[in-house]
Amino acid sequence: MGNSYAGQLKTTRFEEVLHNSIEASLRSNSLAPRPVFSQLYLEAEQQLSALEGGSRVDNEDEEEEGEGGLEPNCAPNPYQMLPPPEGCCTTDGFCQAGKDLRLISISDEPIDVPAGFLLVGAKAPSLPDHLLVCAVDKRFLPDDNGLNALLGFSGNCVGCGKKGFCYFTEFSNHINLKLSTQPKKQKHLKYYLVRNAQGALTKGPLICWRGSEFRSRQTSASVGPCSLFPPPESAGSQVAFSSEPISGTIPGIPVGPQQAGCAANHPSLAAAVAPAVFNGKDSPKHQQLAKTNPVAVPRPSALGILSNSGPPKKRHKGWSPDSPSAADGGCPQGGGNRAKCESAGMSRVPQVGLVGPASATFPVVASGEPVSVPDNLLKICEAKPVIFKGHGNFPYLCGNLNDVVVSPLLYTCYQKAQSVSRAYEQYGASAIQPISEEMQLLLTVYYLVQLAADQVPLMEDLEQIFLRSWRESHLTEIRQYQQAQPPPFPPAPGALAPVTSAQLPWLAGLAASSCNDSVHIIECTYSLAEGLSEMFRLLIEGKLAKTSYVVIICACRGTAIDSCIAVTGKYQARILSESLLTPAEYQKEVNYELVTGKVDSLGAFFSTLCPEGDIDIWLDKFHKENQGRISSPLTASSVTKSSMLDVGGAPVCTSYNLEPHHIRPFQLAVAQKLLSHVCSIADSSTQNLDLGSFEKVDFLICVPPSEVTYQQTLFHIWHSGVLLELGLEKEHMTRQRVEQYVLKLDAEAQTKFKSFLQNSFQNPHTLFVLIHDHAHWDLVSSAVHNLYSQSDPPVGLVDRLLNCREVKEASNIVTLHVTSFPYAMQTQHTLISPYNEIHWPASYSNGVDLYPENKKYFGLSEFIESTLSGHSLPLLRYDSSFEAMVAALGKRFPRLHSAVIRTFVLVQHYAAAMMAVHGLSQMKNHTSVETLEITQNLINSPKQCPCGHGLMVLLRVPCSPLAAVAYERLAHVRARLALEEHFEIILGSASSGITIGKHFVKQLKLWQKIEDAEWRPRTYLELEGLPCILILSGMDLHGESLPRSLRYCDLRLINSSCLVRTAVEQELGLAAYFVSNDAPLEKGAQNEALESDADKLSSTDNEDEEPVTEGVPSEKRSPVRRERSCSHDSASSSCSSKASGSALCGESSAQPGEQARSPLPCGPSEESRAPGERQRPQASRGPPSAVSRQSPRPVPQPDSSLKTSQRGAPVLGTSSSQLPSPGSSSSSTAPTAGTLVLQASQCSLTKALRQPPIVFLPKLVYDVVTSTDSSGLPKAASLLPAHSVTWASSFRPLLSKTMTSTEQSLYYRQWTAPRPSHMDYGNRAEGRVDGFHPRRLLLSGPPQIGKTGTYLQFLSILSRMLVRLTEVDVYDEEEININLREESDWHYLQLSDPWPDLELFQKLPFDYIIHDPKYEDASLICSHHQSIKSEDRGMSRKPEDLYVRRQTARMRLSKYAAYNTYHHCERCHQYMGFHPRYQLYESTLHAFAFSYSMLGEEIQLHFIIPKSKEHHFVFSQPGGQLESMRLPLVTDKSQEYIKSPTFTPTTGRHEHGLFNLYHAMDGASHLHVLVVKEYEMAVYKKYWPNHIMLVLPSIFNSAGVGAAHFLIKELSYHNLELERNRQEELGIKPQDIWPFIVISDDSCVMWNVVDIDCGGERSREFSWSERNVSLKHIMQHIEAAPNITHYALIGMRKWSSKAGSREVREPFSRCHVHDFIILNVDLTQNVQYNQNRFTCDDVDFNLRVHSAGLLLCRFNHFSVMKKQVAVGGHRSFHITSKVSNNPAAAVPAQYICAPDSKHTSLAAPAQLLLEEFLQHHSHHFFPLSLRNHSHPVLSVDCYLNLGSQISVCYVSSRPHSLNVSCSDFAFSGLLLYLCDSFVGASFLKKFHFLKGATLCVICQDRNSLRQTVVRLELEDEWQFRLRDEFQTANAKEDRPLFFLTGRHI
Repeated sequence: MGNSYAGQLKTTRFEEVLHNSIEASLRSNSLAPRPVFSQLYLEAEQQLSALEGGSRVDNEDEEEEGEGGLEPNCAPNPYQMLPPPEGCCTTDGFCQAGKDLRLISISDEPIDVPAGFLLVGAKAPSLPDHLLVCAVDKRFLPDDNGLNALLGFSGNCVGCGKKGFCYFTEFSNHINLKLSTQPKKQKHLKYYLVRNAQGALTKGPLICWRGSEFRSRQTSASVGPCSLFPPPESAGSQVAFSSEPISGTIPGIPVGPQQAGCAANHPSLAAAVAPAVFNGKDSPKHQQLAKTNPVAVPRPSALGILSNSGPPKKRHKGWSPDSPSAADGGCPQGGGNRAKCESAGMSRVPQVGLVGPASATFPVVASGEPVSVPDNLLKICEAKPVIFKGHGNFPYLCGNLNDVVVSPLLYTCYQKAQSVSRAYEQYGASAIQPISEEMQLLLTVYYLVQLAADQVPLMEDLEQIFLRSWRESHLTEIRQYQQAQPPPFPPAPGALAPVTSAQLPWLAGLAASSCNDSVHIIECTYSLAEGLSEMFRLLIEGKLAKTSYVVIICACRGTAIDSCIAVTGKYQARILSESLLTPAEYQKEVNYELVTGKVDSLGAFFSTLCPEGDIDIWLDKFHKENQGRISSPLTASSVTKSSMLDVGGAPVCTSYNLEPHHIRPFQLAVAQKLLSHVCSIADSSTQNLDLGSFEKVDFLICVPPSEVTYQQTLFHIWHSGVLLELGLEKEHMTRQRVEQYVLKLDAEAQTKFKSFLQNSFQNPHTLFVLIHDHAHWDLVSSAVHNLYSQSDPPVGLVDRLLNCREVKEASNIVTLHVTSFPYAMQTQHTLISPYNEIHWPASYSNGVDLYPENKKYFGLSEFIESTLSGHSLPLLRYDSSFEAMVAALGKRFPRLHSAVIRTFVLVQHYAAAMMAVHGLSQMKNHTSVETLEITQNLINSPKQCPCGHGLMVLLRVPCSPLAAVAYERLAHVRARLALEEHFEIILGSASSGITIGKHFVKQLKLWQKIEDAEWRPRTYLELEGLPCILILSGMDLHGESLPRSLRYCDLRLINSSCLVRTAVEQELGLAAYFVSNDAPLEKGAQNEALESDADKLSSTDNEDEEPVTEGVPSEKRSPVRRERSCSHDSASSSCSSKASGSALCGESSAQPGEQARSPLPCGPSEESRAPGERQRPQASRGPPSAVSRQSPRPVPQPDSSLKTSQRGAPVLGTSSSQLPSPGSSSSSTAPTAGTLVLQASQCSLTKALRQPPIVFLPKLVYDVVTSTDSSGLPKAASLLPAHSVTWASSFRPLLSKTMTSTEQSLYYRQWTAPRPSHMDYGNRAEGRVDGFHPRRLLLSGPPQIGKTGTYLQFLSILSRMLVRLTEVDVYDEEEININLREESDWHYLQLSDPWPDLELFQKLPFDYIIHDPKYEDASLICSHHQSIKSEDRGMSRKPEDLYVRRQTARMRLSKYAAYNTYHHCERCHQYMGFHPRYQLYESTLHAFAFSYSMLGEEIQLHFIIPKSKEHHFVFSQPGGQLESMRLPLVTDKSQEYIKSPTFTPTTGRHEHGLFNLYHAMDGASHLHVLVVKEYEMAVYKKYWPNHIMLVLPSIFNSAGVGAAHFLIKELSYHNLELERNRQEELGIKPQDIWPFIVISDDSCVMWNVVDIDCGGERSREFSWSERNVSLKHIMQHIEAAPNITHYALIGMRKWSSKAGSREVREPFSRCHVHDFIILNVDLTQNVQYNQNRFTCDDVDFNLRVHSAGLLLCRFNHFSVMKKQVAVGGHRSFHITSKVSNNPAAAVPAQYICAPDSKHTSLAAPAQLLLEEFLQHHSHHFFPLSLRNHSHPVLSVDCYLNLGSQISVCYVSSRPHSLNVSCSDFAFSGLLLYLCDSFVGASFLKKFHFLKGATLCVICQDRNSLRQTVVRLELEDEWQFRLRDEFQTANAKEDRPLFFLTGRHI
């Protein structure tokens, strides 16, 4: 039966209950029916059930409760359907007779419908996408108001024709509904079905069951515009529900017959936001509501009764009129019957999102009788009133619902203000009460009262008012909480007593009493319904003509209040109602009005405006008259051109120069900033980007689907040369190749993107940069893409492509989002880390120009500054006469959208202006001054240039259909006026390219010197100098750049109702511009601003005194406007605004002074006037600013448009006496109407370089943009940042003017959240670091500032850096002292021998000369073979030049290079111990002690051995005492490992030392030990956790490299002995243990081998080449050498690019070896490194080894490259004073002093001071030796560097040692350094010294010094003086060294 009392006639309660009881008993299977009377007396139950039903939110197909449905723990009874009869059809969508009932199938078939029956659509759960057609007796259906439906059911099957179904249950079985719940007609009969114009049956309006719930599915994003009952005349033509979901609309629920529209209904809503019933239990707030309800109060036991007894089975769960949370009603909006879903798409509220649970519900209830909306309301009021629901219950509306708009925005605002800020919750802010409902309403009234007549309320303003009020009223408590001191007791209410509901109406009335009835208060006694009825009555009677806002208050419900606010002001109501439309609905509405011909009435009205007749008649007449004699546009200049061409080529215009593409300093700075961010990602320890593994850069730029933007990006890439620089393309690129790098996000994008991903996958060593340009466009989640029609493929495409898993996980893709408006990407859920944001820097910092440029950027802030009083010319303006005409027409045509009206008016103005300029001067009265100025300059500018260059006018028409209309109309007028060749009209849209006439293409080619016959302009930039009107359409801009010839940005048609920050800034960004820096654009402006005072700011508004009868009410100006001077509405003349006013209203009365205001060109046209005209400011200005126009003040305003403040003119101290008096402003001071003030012949481009475009805005947008808050922040900046986000809380602080871009980003990240439709919505990171994508960056900068050039430059420098990362600076120096090489007769003959022949090699003489270039400043070592001239040695270098001037070469790293800690790659992660899959390597510390007799003590070393390296060592037991380091056998031939352990001593290079030998060893197993000082152990262990460390004892913390070498060698020998002993037990001979170790510098980076080709005829002829090889190759080659154990030291050449055949001719040399040596610790057992040495210790050791008779072999075919490392090493020793605070380093001359002197002690080891002093000042000790190379200094047992000017001869005192023959030498000095017992007096007597030769004896202390002198009998031959004794400048505790010098007798 499906009956319910919800939709019936008002029968008695008894009949109703009886009927339900009978019906329940018929249905009941097992339970006995409840007694009738027990049901009858359960009023409380009814109330609560209504509450329950009203607030439950569930799916459409959810089961309804059966018996006991309200009981908390009672499960609903499942409905048991009767089994179908045998043999019948059970297919879904067919009846049991097998006939198809689906609407889609039978819509065109004739259906027999009996009289009194209606066709309706039933919904089957199994077929959610289909309606089943049924015929139902209309008596059982509700009427238009949702009432009067008879109980029961009567219906027929339209399929098989069976009639007479009396029960809905029976009928639902027949049509196979297959229900799992109780069959109810209210639930399953959904829609009326109607025939459309083609006769097809379609879904019509909803059946409005009273209290029925049409719940939106959670899966759907939104429900489109919905209507209830269409007016009869259009009932068949429109469907009730649009099938196209609209982005941003709230899912709608029409709720009951009196409801007007839709409401949001989403399931998961917090109880704090709205009262709801969860799981059948009342929330506490709900119970409170129930208790306050008058019906429920007398029955406190109602809840108790409820728990024991369930409700009647058939009780309908509809929302009763009394239920406190029925959904709110929307209201039909737009054409005809289309009811409007309330969208929060406007800026005033956060828009409720599309998908997911975050949408808000507006639980506003209806109560009492429905309120009927009167007919003809729109016609009478001339605007649809907008009713904002406030607090409490809202009544049903019925009747003429099309003429009102109902919105929940204010309710949402109130709800938000009720929530206490999270910022205070952490302090236990429960004691702070939210702002009361009464106070909210009162503050709202105050706000409305202070609004001016031309202002529109903004929800943001109201939220801030609530926040301020709340903060002020709870200041004390908040401060207490901020100090984290909870009060001892809850604070008492504030000093001001709270407003009670009884006082509220009176206080509100008092507040509204001062506002001249602009706010009207209605107080109700019983419910809001009576207040609404009263308001409608007053509206109909015309008594609210002056009222903009009606506040209705009902305080009848005890403490609770009901309220709503109706906006009845025509201007405000129109703007607010239109702002509720989403962009898609706006387009649809306009389309509808154009298609249905509604605009024809507007056109007809225009044709009546001209007293002279219709414009088109004038046009035709003009066309006929002038048809024969229309001149070519530039006849005069054509003649000039031809004559100029004859003389010397084409005409010359100096202003037209297409700039070469170069990078500005700013762009380079930002590109470098980007690069540093990428480097910081790579440097972080997260391993997210391994820059070292990439060899090249590739990129893909994604742009919005705009053909012009696409071509523009191609153009930039082509001219930037980036493809050549990145090596992606060769010299001759084709356009098709460039197109590979730009992706237009359209239908074909997916294929191209897939190939990009594939490319990135196949090239892991290429870094791919994915650049998302114009990134704020299309942030829609891909999850909602399927909700859009396929005609709009780009929706959600960015999310689908750029956020796909492949991009996120690819380690070689970096994503860079680039946008001017980053706000929507700075939310709580953003994927971009705040550290990865790069903001365009400010050009000035503390008044200093950071990046001097020859051009200045002119953006939004500069445009706003130009409007401030005192600036010479405001560049932002509005057109008051245009606004007045639009307002008047808006009242005349209230059903037309204002965008349509504005477009038609503006096009009419342009048409009239064209006619006026072209000779029909009478038409100037039908346009505005602004439009006339634009048109004059457009048409006349080409005449002022010899080449015909003109200016561009941008006409922005967002709505594409309107843009097409504008284009056609303007083109028609242009054609009739024969102006086709004077200027072009271009229709610019995203989907199409640029189309211009052949004549203009020819001109552009001529100007730009283009030869290509096929060339067409593809970007707007290529239209430079073309006189044209560019009509730019599209709701969104896509980043198109405009040429410098743009002079006017006409934005009068932008959608001013949708105010969000992104939209406003994007539109104004079109005018952003670079002006030449030399132009004095704003000079003097600041001074003038300071001069202005209160007297200057009197009202000069054009509208103040104008009797435009239907204009905007001007009783009161907005606070913003009061401060503006008249130039800001671009000095629009009163004559033009009156012209429009009189034309509209039939008035023709002219005002005094009207004639003086001729519509002259103002703006840029005066800039280049002849100097003579400068003296006549009034004549040369368009609007004479001193005209008083009946201003109440007699003194004219020193307006910004006066010539005294003209650009470049000096700022005069203007006073009123210098200005013309008001009387002087007559027609004599201004040109007569119609005359054109032309500038001197000058190209318009000259001005273009010096001045930005002039921008015209709608008045509303102008006010928002130019107004500021108390801190000076522009109002536009505090708007909602973007449509796709919402404010997280209304309790947010205000943005501050002083905030930087970074601070703004952090503000938005804290206070905005993405809507469900936003692609970041699912990223629940909420600021956590792990929620950010590591390789994603955001670059933001103002529009048109050069971001494209910046990121292309970034790609270039990134590529250069990657190449640089794969390159290294290696020392590239020629060997020194080549000409001193010993030329012996003996050569090693076999050039190609792989190894030296031992017998041959032993015959080679030792080369004492040092050839390593790093010892260029070292003393030369003499041998008897050399004859050295003094000029052979160069001048010594300064010590500070030693490092700076060493020559380096940049080399590409090979795959066999050694790396520092910055290198990361997959192959060596495990080797390094940083692999993310492995725990950080554990290490153990092992002590290793051995005794050494020379030190006289036991040496204790420590090994740090990682677990992974323990196999290299022998332990006494696992984890026990370290016994030895394993050594291989000499006989081992394995190619898998390197036999020699490698030791690398290092200091200060934990980051930069090249210890990663994985690649150098080509992955071969090897033992590598870092030798570090004790104090550096921790830091080396941190950076190299998987390396073995040998830690030197602490006594060596200040020692030099000699100590490390000494300990390495002694340890290695000791270990060799241990291993011999250990392995001898295993039967291995001691001599078979491998005796070699490698000692390598920490800067050896690569190794090379020379390949010799002995192809010459003679044996010494050869060719050679060098190649890079692995260290493994070299080591294994050397280790395999025969007789290798006979060599003591093996080394290799240092690489040099200058090495010639001389260096490689000998494959082996017997000479010094450095840097990378292979040391035989067995043979050198008795030769030690000097542990005290800091420098030259390797030379000293080489000489000792040779003198011991051992072999040193250098493999000349191998070379080592040494990297220049700027930190650590020997340079880490700084010699400074020990006592003084002066950190300055001491000079070498101060390193020694006299013993016992008061010399400043130096903080440095004595040995270092000695070596440094001798290197720089040894000539003080050896004056005869200076540059005397034939008489060297004799140095016994040691080599000390005495500087490059002094030569030394090394001799060893050891017996049987090899020494040079000294019999030929007479030495100029003797150096005895710490000589031991082998040096005796007899040894010294062998040598001859020159007379006057000097002696220097160095000992550890003064005692040893004296003993040495005595022991060696030195006083026999040497003379000593007391003053010749010295010491190193150490403190005594640092053990200084002592010197004694003497002269040879």
